[in-house]
Amino acid sequence: MESQSHQMIPIWFIIGINLLVYGVVIFITGLVDWNHPDPNVAMTELHADVWWGGFMLLLGLFYSIRFIPKKNS
Repeated sequence: MESQSHQMIPIWFIIGINLLVYGVVIFITGLVDWNHPDPNVAMTELHADVWWGGFMLLLGLFYSIRFIPKKNS
C-alpha cells in the first residue's frame, strides 16, 4: 500500500499567482489604453497602469518561482 502525504501550498505562492494574474491584466489594459488615452484623466501621459502592471507582474513572477511547492518523494 502506498502512503500519500499531503503537502500544504505556501500562502506566498498563492499571493504570487494572484499578483501575476492581476499584473498581466493591468499591464495589457495599460497597453491598450496607451494609444487611446481618456482625455478626462489627469496625468494620463505617465501611463501608471503600464508601470504598475509591470511591477505586479514581476513581483508575482518572483513570488511564484521562489515559493513554488516542492514535491517530496
